[in-house]
Amino acid sequence: MSFELSEEHREFRRSVRDFAEAEIAPHAAEWDRKHYFPVETVQKMGRLGLFGLTAPEQYGGSGGDFTSLCVAIEEISRVDQSMGITLEAAVGLGINPILTYGTDEQKQQWLPDLVAGRKLAGFGLTEPESGSDAGATKTRAVLDGDEWVIDGSKQFITNSGSSITSVVTVTARTGEKPDGRPEISTIIVPAGTPGFVAEAQYDKLGWHASDTHPLSFAGCRVPKENLLGERGKGFGQFLATLDDGRVAIGAVALGCLKACLEMSVQYAGERKTFGVPIGQKQGVAFQISDLKVMADAAELLVYRAAALKDAGASVQEFRQAASVAKLYATESAVTATRIATQVFGGYGFMEEYPVTRFYRDAKILEIGEGTSEVQRMLIARGLGLPVE
Repeated sequence: MSFELSEEHREFRRSVRDFAEAEIAPHAAEWDRKHYFPVETVQKMGRLGLFGLTAPEQYGGSGGDFTSLCVAIEEISRVDQSMGITLEAAVGLGINPILTYGTDEQKQQWLPDLVAGRKLAGFGLTEPESGSDAGATKTRAVLDGDEWVIDGSKQFITNSGSSITSVVTVTARTGEKPDGRPEISTIIVPAGTPGFVAEAQYDKLGWHASDTHPLSFAGCRVPKENLLGERGKGFGQFLATLDDGRVAIGAVALGCLKACLEMSVQYAGERKTFGVPIGQKQGVAFQISDLKVMADAAELLVYRAAALKDAGASVQEFRQAASVAKLYATESAVTATRIATQVFGGYGFMEEYPVTRFYRDAKILEIGEGTSEVQRMLIARGLGLPVE
């Protein structure tokens, strides 16, 4: 199997890069400084077709492949991870669960606006006491006549409280299985439903221009038809959703890696000490060489996983490749921002240089959509090791 991008993919990359350079790069620092979520730019991304890359034409999408989505996420993240994660979460966590598990009625109701980028959707999984241990979910949904009554809370939910958020799907306990384990289901909750509140925006270390909120549910009632997929199948649904998301997060990390490499090469060629460019010094040149190795390796791993997804690989094969790609790309991105900051020296500590923003933004890559520790556990299990 070849992991080389096709000419069509390369042409698409050029168009997304042109958009990112023109519409996002000039404003990213200001958005970051003001913690501003640029709705108008997000909707421009929608008009470019970025939210509908993997959606069928009947809902306004282009019916493209997963690799195209990863290319778009990489190129957007190369100039701003906040906008990269906005795209990644909108498609992977917002659109895909409805597209994959929704009824025809649910798809017709929600997808056209989401695919067009006119609206956004979030996915409520993480809770104050359950993240990696999603089976410890405490949010409950009780069927009362023709309605689900939801009580509980979620945290760290992307695209959940913006002015264009239309819906959040949430995991909740809807009962107990015969073996005593919780029955987890997924339920669609429209924005503005009484009892559903997107609390105040987080004050985050990075990703300042992305929309992230804690959510609370108190006697929140939605029609029983808002159940997404089969009752009790929510655990399997979010596992499959996270497999895709891990590759997409790898694409965010890849954009960060490439940006660090490009910034470091340019700066090392221009900045002089003792009368010569610092790139002439082996101590600097070797570190930048390491960035090139990490970027190339991450690119191969991310697009290998995307190619497996597009080729219809088995769940086990794809899950293993997704975890490998996510683990390597994200940890490499964090290392790359540290190296790039070191190359820039004192200037790397100044907010006027983008490398500072990339440094702050990168750390969450090792945490979101499954921590590095979870990825190592999944990889070990895939190797047949009896890890808990």
